[in-house]
Amino acid sequence: MTSDTSFNWARLTRQAEGLLSVYRHRNSNAANLSALMFSEIPDISWVGFYFLENNSLWVGPFQGKPACTNIELGKGVCGTAMVSKETIRVDDVNTFDGHIACDAAANSEVVVPLIKNGEVIGVLDIDSASLGRFSEADAQALTALAQVYIDSID
Repeated sequence: MTSDTSFNWARLTRQAEGLLSVYRHRNSNAANLSALMFSEIPDISWVGFYFLENNSLWVGPFQGKPACTNIELGKGVCGTAMVSKETIRVDDVNTFDGHIACDAAANSEVVVPLIKNGEVIGVLDIDSASLGRFSEADAQALTALAQVYIDSID
């Protein structure tokens, strides 16, 4: 399955900007953005945050099935995006060397590093049960949503 090109990313971004403009709290804004994305983006199975703490990524607010609680830097898609400081889009997670299967139903994934003041503080992770769910345009839109989040916190 490919991305639904009719999805209105601009509308979702405006919703996120409004939702996250009230308070500048990291966990509250991550929780609300996760809930907004999970309820609005079609064909996703998990969305959430992992935050850097003591040289590991620790699960933060999310929507979906229970998740891995800790991911080592450089491991899996999340740890790789954290170290590379680049958004990673994977059409088939089973082909990603070292993929960590938190949810066996996940088949495609986008991970966006969260960069605040030049430092990576964590990642935004989005999964789908569909192969090839995320297009490059989706990855760019998700990167923009991650920036809305970064701009909303202290």
